[in-house]
Amino acid sequence: MSPQYCIVIPNYNHTQHIKQVLQAIAEYDLPVIMVNDGSNDSTKQYLETLESEDKQLQLIHLSHNQGKGGAVMAGLREAHTQGYSHAIQVDADGQHAIDDIPTFIELSQQSPQAVICGIPDYDQSVPLGRLIPRYITHFWVWVETLSFRIKDSMCGFRLYPLSSTVALIDSSRIGKRMDFDTEILVKLDWKGVPIINLPTRVTYPEDGSSHFQLVKDNWLITKMHTRLFFGMLPRAPRLLGRLLSRSKVG
Repeated sequence: MSPQYCIVIPNYNHTQHIKQVLQAIAEYDLPVIMVNDGSNDSTKQYLETLESEDKQLQLIHLSHNQGKGGAVMAGLREAHTQGYSHAIQVDADGQHAIDDIPTFIELSQQSPQAVICGIPDYDQSVPLGRLIPRYITHFWVWVETLSFRIKDSMCGFRLYPLSSTVALIDSSRIGKRMDFDTEILVKLDWKGVPIINLPTRVTYPEDGSSHFQLVKDNWLITKMHTRLFFGMLPRAPRLLGRLLSRSKVG
């Protein structure tokens, strides 16, 4: 059976750019599963209006806010239940270059078992407070995987093979907030799921909004890296074995 692709968008009170995001996605005629992550009533009503206007859009409502990761996992599970083989995670705030979607799909069709992971190519709009923790995370991810396979683990623009991803979600504890993007990628790498890195343009709109909380979310990320480091230790022989076998092939 040929791969079936869809889009998954987590949304918590994002209204400024979501219509433009959906309009850009519409060019590719892909089904969209948007997860309303316990948004306020006005946002919920707005999203329901968009759903009534867009035959490709399906809304899932979470009764209370679970965090970005919780919303993405709900969307991935739903996509898998509906029979899709792959899902492309896209943020609702207009940061991502939607015109890269065909490249994500092309790479996935060449390597159906792989995660296609966006590597941000930032412009001057990126806040400095987001860059510094990112470089710290890069270092720890390289330690946690004993490799440089993952070039950037924090970009929310990526394509998942749903069978292996949902199996991991159902069998492992994964952070539900801003720690999600990194933790699921490291754990997929531990499972031997191939990682393909794709440079993609990321822009922070001037009138955009972010739910990233500098102190709280960086603390969550710090705790996540602690868990992953100690989770890496018993896996170290196997991870080193992968590294050595690939170096011999190279």
